[in-house]
Amino acid sequence: MSHSFGFLTALTVLTCLVAHAQVLPGTQPLMPNPDFSATMVAGIDKMALRLIEQSKATRKPTREKLKAASGLVDERLPFTALELIGDTTTPSLVHETETCRVFRVRWPVFEGVHGEGLYVQPKGKPVARVIYIPDASSTPEKLIEGFLLRSGAEVILPALISRDSEFSTNDKFGVKTNCSHREWIYRQSYELGRHLIGYEVQKALALVDWFKAQQEQVPVLIAGVGEGGMLALHAAAVDERIDSVYSAGYFAPRESVWQEPIERNVFGLLRDLGDAEIASLIAPRPLVLQHLFYPKWTVSMEAPKGVRAIAAPGRLSEPSLASFEGEIARAKQLAPNSQILAATGETSNDQIIRHLLPTASLPVSSVPSVSLKPDPTRQKRLVRELEAFTQRLLVSTETERNEQFWKKLPLKSVAEFEAHTAKERDRFWNEVIGRLPDPDKPMNAKSRFVSETDKVRIYEVTLDVWDDVFAWGWLCLPKELKEGEKRPVVVCQHGLEGIPEDTITTDASQRAFGAYQAFTLRLAEQGFVTFAPHNPYRGMHAFRTLQRKLNPLGLTLYSVINGQHQRILEWLKAQPFTMPEKIAFYGLSYGGKSAMRTPAVLKDYCLSICSGDFNEWVRKCVSNDLPMSYIHTHEYEIWEWNLGRTFNYAEMAALIAPRPFMVERGHNDGVGIDEWVNYEFAKVRRLYNKLRIGDRTTIEHFDGPHMIHGVGTYEFLKEKLSWK
Repeated sequence: MSHSFGFLTALTVLTCLVAHAQVLPGTQPLMPNPDFSATMVAGIDKMALRLIEQSKATRKPTREKLKAASGLVDERLPFTALELIGDTTTPSLVHETETCRVFRVRWPVFEGVHGEGLYVQPKGKPVARVIYIPDASSTPEKLIEGFLLRSGAEVILPALISRDSEFSTNDKFGVKTNCSHREWIYRQSYELGRHLIGYEVQKALALVDWFKAQQEQVPVLIAGVGEGGMLALHAAAVDERIDSVYSAGYFAPRESVWQEPIERNVFGLLRDLGDAEIASLIAPRPLVLQHLFYPKWTVSMEAPKGVRAIAAPGRLSEPSLASFEGEIARAKQLAPNSQILAATGETSNDQIIRHLLPTASLPVSSVPSVSLKPDPTRQKRLVRELEAFTQRLLVSTETERNEQFWKKLPLKSVAEFEAHTAKERDRFWNEVIGRLPDPDKPMNAKSRFVSETDKVRIYEVTLDVWDDVFAWGWLCLPKELKEGEKRPVVVCQHGLEGIPEDTITTDASQRAFGAYQAFTLRLAEQGFVTFAPHNPYRGMHAFRTLQRKLNPLGLTLYSVINGQHQRILEWLKAQPFTMPEKIAFYGLSYGGKSAMRTPAVLKDYCLSICSGDFNEWVRKCVSNDLPMSYIHTHEYEIWEWNLGRTFNYAEMAALIAPRPFMVERGHNDGVGIDEWVNYEFAKVRRLYNKLRIGDRTTIEHFDGPHMIHGVGTYEFLKEKLSWK
């Protein structure tokens, strides 16, 4: 009976092969996978981890690279004296001994931005000047010890943006979040080419400026614990005026930085700089690295009622002593002239101080800590000042884009314009998106017949790209397609958490149909060849952590996606039923995000349609004046380093020009507001008109929500692809 069943099954398969061309010409049979999406994300994850490990062998650290990665781009304000702060309830003088006074102080850093903390003023001539930075879960008041009060050193203890979340709010819209204050500032600054690490390093370097302006010079030491230990290392690595460095509770291999709190996500850091490389930039100055006082903290993914649980996952823990010592060994190998003391809990204060300040005469005996109450109003000021400064950058970064991009565009001829934007396209791909090598695996195309309608046959296709990475999508072929006939192609891109079949289903009860309106199928019914690829923004934290792994390498999720589309285009252009010069891109939502970033670098897409996404994108990512801003949502992977200073959506559209470009915009689409969408598109319209190709761009507004409207866009495709 089993043999009979097997024979009948084989006969059925043979019948299908004959009737439906079960496998596309030139491809191997594809075995079904219950979740190609998860398999794809897992493969990209494997590649990302491999690239991180490989980066250790190719890093080339420089101070300029560290400055750029940390967002050290703003000029500091000069100052001549620390400002005492206090009132009758919180006086500026908080403690006094026979040898020193302790004041609450602040100092200017940028316009409207101050550093704040405690100032230990010795009553005699200072034997050294010290910046001592606490961890972000601590305060200067908790860090100060009796030793500092009797050391004879002039000491400033800056306060950091904390890991509390009390002020991670937008009172204008009644938004409260569970983001730490550190993540709250990170969310607003990253897109603008700034970083909380850079801001806080600048606060420390402003103190170095002041120290170095004093008439009588003594050694300058920077020290820190936990997050303060990180800042001490970064500050000394970029500023050679600092004479010696103490860092506790931070130094470790940094290849797992993607697991740490997101405010430690530094674009391109691991491409050039691990902790060992940063330490090597401090050589030959004395450096103490202590395996002690590591903060232990896990980001809570929960939030009380009325508070948005949007914080990115992350945790801090103590590295093993072996890994700590291994990273120090790397630092010494990189800088043989380094003076690094690897300290543990067994290392005495005397050893540490003598290493850091061999010529200074400081007491080393321990004395009890001093009990001081933290300033209850300080943290709110620190958060709001950086928030206000960052929001003002929205204006200056747009001015920067105008100066660096728009005013340099040649507009007398399309040919001259294209020659110029070729360089800008490379800059966008290499420096902003991040470029991986071109696909290097044999294509190994596989396919299988999925289903059919009365007008269309549907196939599933996979293509290899790199080791562990493949492209996957669904192909729709009109049944009326004759042998040897070639047709235009429309690549139809799904949005967030979508899969290819979401763009094909005609089941009105499914949520996917409401958004996509089966546009991949509908366009095939109108005679186009269509292909619905899968982009790997699916799986919540599984895909969002891909961005976290890629960013330290100077890469993004679109570094991978664009490589996948390179392979998809290569395959589509080679098919006997396609017109290689007429392959269009049409995406909704996150697919619309793709419609800006993929055709902008891949010129084989002959046109692009952005649906449900075109925006004043930088403002949407950063602004606290828009209720739908990403600073209020759970999409913690969304920010792209330095995009605000380089390429907003109008600039990306300029990289698509002179190819046709269209925007599809529903009045009720909550991803933006018409005013900002139209503001950004006006720049695109002006560009195309200046190039005398105004008929190649348009925007269609329709009275509807976040969805494929499929009216003006379908006509646009027919017109620009010359298809009736």
